[in-house]
Amino acid sequence: MAEASKGLLVVYTGDGKGKTTAALGMCVRAVGYDWRVCVVQFVKGSWKYGELKGMRKLEPLVELHVIGEGFVGIVDDEKDFETHCRAAREGIALALDKIKADQYPLIVLDELNVALDLGLVSREDVESLLSARTERQHLVITGRNAPDWLTERADLVTEMKEIKHPYRKGILAQKGIDW
Repeated sequence: MAEASKGLLVVYTGDGKGKTTAALGMCVRAVGYDWRVCVVQFVKGSWKYGELKGMRKLEPLVELHVIGEGFVGIVDDEKDFETHCRAAREGIALALDKIKADQYPLIVLDELNVALDLGLVSREDVESLLSARTERQHLVITGRNAPDWLTERADLVTEMKEIKHPYRKGILAQKGIDW
């Protein structure tokens, strides 16, 4: 039987919805056991959505850091690429500090795969985070396009696959469900 206290590397990826939701579900479960949790959100930035409000209600056990400058190159993004890179590098530094502090059994790096895929952070940046964690820390990384080297290293990989989406029927994202 596997040792229960071994920290896992979990990756939620794919083109379907639910990656962040799955990670935040783990946060809720961890809080149920009085664990301290740190969430660092890359990319999402200035948008206000329900998960932020919900996570704030789990304070002080959950510490949430939104460091992105918004979705890069889409929707209403008017920031230059370097602004996004700078924010992502700050996120890497913050995540590294939180991992090294060894005060959080669970750390979630939300949308880190996207930051990596867009070139906002490097493989070396992510490798530094993976190398810094203790044997008992659980690390969850979310976002589309997880690279093969990361999924090979992970203990658990779940790929969210879109089968059907209400947007395809003209139904826009809904408060409390999508944001």
